[in-house]
Amino acid sequence: MLVLGAERLRLDMNRLLALLFHQGVLDEQFLQLQQLQDEDSPNFVSEVVNIYFHESEKLLRNLRALLLDREFSDYKKMGLHLNQFMGSSSSIGAKRIRNVCVAFRAASEQNNRAGCLRALEVLEHEYCYLKNKLHELFQIEQQRMLAAGVRYPMHH
Repeated sequence: MLVLGAERLRLDMNRLLALLFHQGVLDEQFLQLQQLQDEDSPNFVSEVVNIYFHESEKLLRNLRALLLDREFSDYKKMGLHLNQFMGSSSSIGAKRIRNVCVAFRAASEQNNRAGCLRALEVLEHEYCYLKNKLHELFQIEQQRMLAAGVRYPMHH
């Protein structure tokens, strides 16, 4: 019975991943990240992604604070935040977020504040979508491991 449940959950995970690839939310870098996960580090992907979420939320707050400052003129600083965001998004395979960052950076290089504000809104939307979908994926994965009866090695 449990094995069937684990298999169904594996299929659910694969369907969700296929959707995210089809939508262009993720790219093959996410699969490479998954290949680094093994019995010794069963939570590797979720740990890396949670660090990404933590850093991204700081970057989003910084970008919003910069843009909402009435005296704002530091497009160079915004570019640095965006480069950091693009790099970390690339490293986990967050393709759509990376692409929005590219457009955002182009607007910032043209000192286009309205374009930057629009890009920030799209970026926040894409970020929330990615975060929700990856949390869903990790929840299914946890359920699958429990259903499969995976036992983690005990560290003494």
